[in-house]
Amino acid sequence: MGDGLKEKTAKGLFWGGLSNGVQQLLNLIFGIFLARLLTPADYGMVGMLAIFSLIAATLQESGFTAALANKKEISHRDYNAVFWFSVLTGCTLYLLLFFASPLIASFYEIPELTPLARYSFLGFLISSFGVAQNAYLFRNLMVKQKSISLIVALLVSGCVGVTMAYFGFAYWGIATQSIVYIATINLCYLYFSPWRPTLNIDFTPLKGMFMFSSKLLLTNIFKHLNDHILTIILGKYYSDKDAGYFSQAHKWNYMGHSLISGMVNGVAQPVLVSTGDERERLQRVFRKMLRFTAFIAFPAMWGLALIVPELIPIAITDKWLPCVPLLQILCIGGGFIPIITLYTNMIISRGRSDIYMFGTIAIGLIQMLVMWLLHPYGMQRMVVVYVILNSCWLLVWHYFVWREIKLSLLSALKDLLPFAAITAMVLFATYHLTAFIANAYLLMLSKIVVAALLYIGIMWLSGAKIFKESIQFLFKRKV
Repeated sequence: MGDGLKEKTAKGLFWGGLSNGVQQLLNLIFGIFLARLLTPADYGMVGMLAIFSLIAATLQESGFTAALANKKEISHRDYNAVFWFSVLTGCTLYLLLFFASPLIASFYEIPELTPLARYSFLGFLISSFGVAQNAYLFRNLMVKQKSISLIVALLVSGCVGVTMAYFGFAYWGIATQSIVYIATINLCYLYFSPWRPTLNIDFTPLKGMFMFSSKLLLTNIFKHLNDHILTIILGKYYSDKDAGYFSQAHKWNYMGHSLISGMVNGVAQPVLVSTGDERERLQRVFRKMLRFTAFIAFPAMWGLALIVPELIPIAITDKWLPCVPLLQILCIGGGFIPIITLYTNMIISRGRSDIYMFGTIAIGLIQMLVMWLLHPYGMQRMVVVYVILNSCWLLVWHYFVWREIKLSLLSALKDLLPFAAITAMVLFATYHLTAFIANAYLLMLSKIVVAALLYIGIMWLSGAKIFKESIQFLFKRKV
């Protein structure tokens, strides 16, 4: 890896990690306040609508962010075409969903969803004005600027959401928080991006990007369906309260794994594209990223599973205890999500959005069928199977990566299994070493301290290269 690219990667990982750390801290703080003020039913109401907003936002973005990042040469016309396409698509979709809101409410058999849906859907309409600016920042590895934007948006929207919840606005507070977040982050993107749209509308450049972006578009739709299929089924066949319990568990799991995924995702695709076509070099760069991701992901997510029996009642009170076993199961699978993200980034960086599309559609269809068949047997069983299917699908992604860069399964397992095995042993030892502690606060703190000391100690004694490099970068700012 050349020095310039290496430096950009290091800075990207640093700012991505810092940003995601601050983001998750803010999400944690505001999430605690909101969970204490609101009910599971409030979260369930908003959670039922999330899939519609996400699909609409995906349609308006249409995969053009990744398509622009993958282009060798780019001009104002490319960004301008994406901007106006996103805006026009966003306006059209909002009108369609505005009039379709009563049908959504009828599906869930909750009339109150109609006005809430029409209000919540304003979020993706506003976001359509920031797609091109986001693409510019992403392509140019402006991770610092994106990080600042995300943090500012979280601060502003979090304060609004908590204030509205405090004054009794219930699920309207959560919906408003989301809208304010989107509006704020788009304003920040506009501020940091030097690119500006013009009225010279020309969609011709989209033709060259469409074959690549259309595959990502369909892919992302199925990805969102896969991520939210349980919320849809629970909202339909269970109560809004049950949907709220799962929504809360999903939220905490997302806060955990997105800390790692966001840090890696911010640089993975641009770096892998810049690495070139030399197979050995690609393997070397990818494996280094793989080791770093496993080094962080397994202890973070499986460690979270260890402490949630104490964390949830301490943070958001006993009323959320039913979500604890759901969250623990999700966290096990959450350890694999950043790794899956890295694999899919490799596939996309090789220009194989078709593989990413078919792979995601396949697992999405399987999930939908299996979850629908399992819904009579209870939430917990559904979540277990959901996690198993998603985690095992990593083998499918590996097969396609092997086809692209000839990375053997044995080599990948050598990069992943040591960190998984060490994490499992550390957490097993931690559980038994702290089992005698009765006080919940002391127990949670003890679990964190003991697990961290054991993991760091083993990494140090084993001479793990990725551990030493991480320490060196943190303290010397060198890689």
